[in-house]
Amino acid sequence: MPVDKQQTPLDNIRAIYNTPLFDLLDRARDTHRRHWPQNQLQLCTLLSIKTGGCSENCAYCSQSAHFDTGLTKQPLLAAEQIEQHARAARDAGATRFCMGAAWRGISHDSPQFPEVLEAVRRVRALGLEACVTLGSLTCEAAQQLKQAGLTAYNHNIDTSPEHYPNIVTTHTFADRLRTISYVQQAGISVCCGGILGMGESEEDRLRMLQQLTGFDPAPESIPINVLVPIPGTPLENAAPVPPLQLIRLIATTRIIFPKAKVRLSAGRTTMSRELQTLALYAGANSIFYGDRLLTTPNPESDDDLHWIRQLDLKPEPPDQHTQPHLANRLFPNQDHHACAHQTLHTEHNSNITTTPAA
Repeated sequence: MPVDKQQTPLDNIRAIYNTPLFDLLDRARDTHRRHWPQNQLQLCTLLSIKTGGCSENCAYCSQSAHFDTGLTKQPLLAAEQIEQHARAARDAGATRFCMGAAWRGISHDSPQFPEVLEAVRRVRALGLEACVTLGSLTCEAAQQLKQAGLTAYNHNIDTSPEHYPNIVTTHTFADRLRTISYVQQAGISVCCGGILGMGESEEDRLRMLQQLTGFDPAPESIPINVLVPIPGTPLENAAPVPPLQLIRLIATTRIIFPKAKVRLSAGRTTMSRELQTLALYAGANSIFYGDRLLTTPNPESDDDLHWIRQLDLKPEPPDQHTQPHLANRLFPNQDHHACAHQTLHTEHNSNITTTPAA
């Protein structure tokens, strides 16, 4: 299975993270310089295409039906509406358009799935990278998303396997890995990262990175989110993340995953521009761009563009997105038309806790 590679020893990851800060930054910047064009930043736009009413109980989420957050539920947007949003994002400079739906998951035989596939096709026809986050998938759904032209599937593992049952009990860490396995089996690249500030330890964050080192191939992009505490959720009073802990994690991520986009994601409205600038220096080379994420605020687009110009950075140009056929590039000898339905192997993750906390 794709999610079944020997993980990097935790001691190795810990040693990188605990490197004296300036040395860590130097190493991360050198890694970035060797693998990525300088002075470029990918702009991604995120749209909620189906909002609220999710049956999962993720403790951070405003869209969970388990919590009273005052969010107004909205049904799935039509593909035509999604296309309009995607066109506006492209015209504003975004090169990746991400679509999120508040579902536990979706199956290939769901009556709403054809509309999602049509939205993917329309986004791709605009010359944009298309990413979706739809919760858990069947293997067949992943295959159909691939055929529709999907660039990437976002499915964050959020935190360490040990801390995961403290965050959600309606599914397990192994369930997350199973969907990622189906996505990779289909030849779709994986966007997978975590959320900082959910009561986890620094060790939990390193364990999260360790899990990502077991993905084969490695994640194409790794979002690093900082929790935006939502009133009405169990984490509404969560303590803020110390800024230098964020920087250390971004630098460590860049060193361990030199060829992945490291995306500074949710939580930027709580960060100073100086902290965000240091995060880019430490190895982040992508941001979510647009005035809103799924249901939480994001810096104004004009403010972001002004900041980017001040740093002498340029948005990554769309002509660099050649949209390779990932199935052929990543799995040249694999049949991508059949679903294996194999049992997820976790011999390299034998200490993963998959029983929900009481």
